[in-house]
Amino acid sequence: MLTEKSDEQLVQLAVNEDPEAFGEIVKRWERKIFALCYGMLNREDEAKDAAQDAFIAAYRNLSKFRGEAKVSSWLHRIAVNQCLTRKRREKTRSESFFDDSESSEEKVFVAPARLTPSRQTEQGERIMAVRSAVSALPPDLRQIVVMKEFEEMTFQEISDVMEIPLSTVKSRLYTALKQLRLRLERTPLEVI
Repeated sequence: MLTEKSDEQLVQLAVNEDPEAFGEIVKRWERKIFALCYGMLNREDEAKDAAQDAFIAAYRNLSKFRGEAKVSSWLHRIAVNQCLTRKRREKTRSESFFDDSESSEEKVFVAPARLTPSRQTEQGERIMAVRSAVSALPPDLRQIVVMKEFEEMTFQEISDVMEIPLSTVKSRLYTALKQLRLRLERTPLEVI
């Protein structure tokens, strides 16, 4: 049964032309990969496309997977590359990397129904302040924050995905959190 196989075993089966094996990999990782892409691109439609492109690229490159890193790290790296490519394309078209449209914010950040209207508003304002502060970070710092704080990846997994030393991951996270704290302290809301 495919659900009992490890990711690495599924890759081997997929390389050996088992059509259902790669489908199982997608099923296991699609939510995490989408969440990573959304965290980096901040737009649902772009994140869906980037996640889909990441899985297509992974499928096309299955034979190149050498097992030096975990399958999850490999998929995350491909997704990060897809997002960076999209970001570069948008930059060359002089479009804003961050879309502040209210409709996408409402889809992602919905306050629980049991909160009073004033608490919902306050919570929404805090979410917007944090989101704005994260969006204002330089891309290399933003990636680290998204992977560590939102994807809950370990420092080692981030190091593997980004292909940078562990010390660099820690240093960038420290710098990013320091910048976030400064930005949030300057906002009129009590967000911390």
